[in-house]
Amino acid sequence: MVRQINVFMENRLGRLYEICRLLGENGINIRGFSVADMADFGLLRLIVDDPDRAKKILTEADFPVSEAKILVVNVPDRPGGLAEVLRVLTEAGLSVEYTYLVANTRVAFAFDDNEKAAEVLKEAGFELIELENL
Repeated sequence: MVRQINVFMENRLGRLYEICRLLGENGINIRGFSVADMADFGLLRLIVDDPDRAKKILTEADFPVSEAKILVVNVPDRPGGLAEVLRVLTEAGLSVEYTYLVANTRVAFAFDDNEKAAEVLKEAGFELIELENL
């Protein structure tokens, strides 16, 4: 599993830039991200190369930060590849809470049961990607 950093940020000019600048200035590499926008705030989901340092840096800068465990799956690079992954999960009774593209065919997933999802995906022959391989 991969540790994901969640950052709650006000929906105002420059907040996303400020987070990315802070991480970059401190040598933290962003490997994947997703932004969910609400009326007054946004949720930035980050996969970074050093989650502990990233949490510390962002917390010290007064950003509300939490952490989640997710799976990153190497989806087959062909038409219907994502559907193949989702079929296996659906047949196992696993619900996807959210998902986003990390890079190329690597897709981040959060499930109602990450452990079971990892087992099911591995049994079906899908490759799970660890942080050091992103």
